[in-house]
Amino acid sequence: MKGKKTPENSYVLRPALQKKRRLTDLAGYAFISPWLIGFFAFSIIPILSSLYYSFTKYDILAKPVFIGVKNFVDLAHDDLFWKSLQVTFFYAFVSVPARLIFAFFVACLFNRSSKVIRLYQAIYYIPSIVGGSIAIAVMWRRLFVSDGAINAILQSIGINSTISWIGRPDTAIWTLIILAVWQFGSSMLIFLAGLKQIPLSYYEAASIDGAGPVAKFFHITIPQMTPIIFFNLIMQLINGFTVFTQAFVVSGGTGDPMNSTLVYALYLYQNAFKYFDMGYSSALAWILVIIIAVFTGLIFKTSDSWVFYESKD
Repeated sequence: MKGKKTPENSYVLRPALQKKRRLTDLAGYAFISPWLIGFFAFSIIPILSSLYYSFTKYDILAKPVFIGVKNFVDLAHDDLFWKSLQVTFFYAFVSVPARLIFAFFVACLFNRSSKVIRLYQAIYYIPSIVGGSIAIAVMWRRLFVSDGAINAILQSIGINSTISWIGRPDTAIWTLIILAVWQFGSSMLIFLAGLKQIPLSYYEAASIDGAGPVAKFFHITIPQMTPIIFFNLIMQLINGFTVFTQAFVVSGGTGDPMNSTLVYALYLYQNAFKYFDMGYSSALAWILVIIIAVFTGLIFKTSDSWVFYESKD
């Protein structure tokens, strides 16, 4: 019968199909090879190397000497380690909620149909694009010095302020927190995308039942947005724990005044590239990985009690 495969035909075609499939696989690997090379060369190998160096005494110039867990034991007796943890926790636990709340508020304002809304979205997103740059950090440092723009604005409204906001231990960290909140654009756009996915029929049904704006916000908007809040919380918490550029520039790389801006990543940098203690800095890096993993795991663990998914029963 025409078109019917015989055992002989199948035997002949099978090697040809297998060869074609191998060529297709090779072509696929060839296309993704740049990413694979970069992934192994700049991610996997450095990660494994830092894990090894964390158990060694290594100063770049000499060969690493294996010392076991001594670097991790020394961390427990390092006052600057605990100070950097304190500063980083304060920074993360204040700046992350403040940034997310402000971003969500602005996203709610922008969640409407208008020809100029896209322009406003672009304007508000600009700080997130340039906020992590050296130039912006330098500008931010100039804003809060004794003769900076902040004091000039306060003096113009009758408040005689001549203090250096970055030169006082009780205010220096707040300049970094304000900078973090100012960079709310990326979170705002993600929130805005989530708001636009909420069906209008929910709000229409609530209006028919007599619900007001406040009830709609807390019983429709917030529950529907919890997956987006969950995602933004994870991403911003990681950014909060790994902040570096702003603290480095504002403090001049020292963490001053009185280590009030000595965030964890800055202390890690000092040990690696100022004191050339790569083994100790690698141990610091892995402690940071553990801290981020613990907090991320806690958020995931508690997500079942506050994150709403429509696909769940």
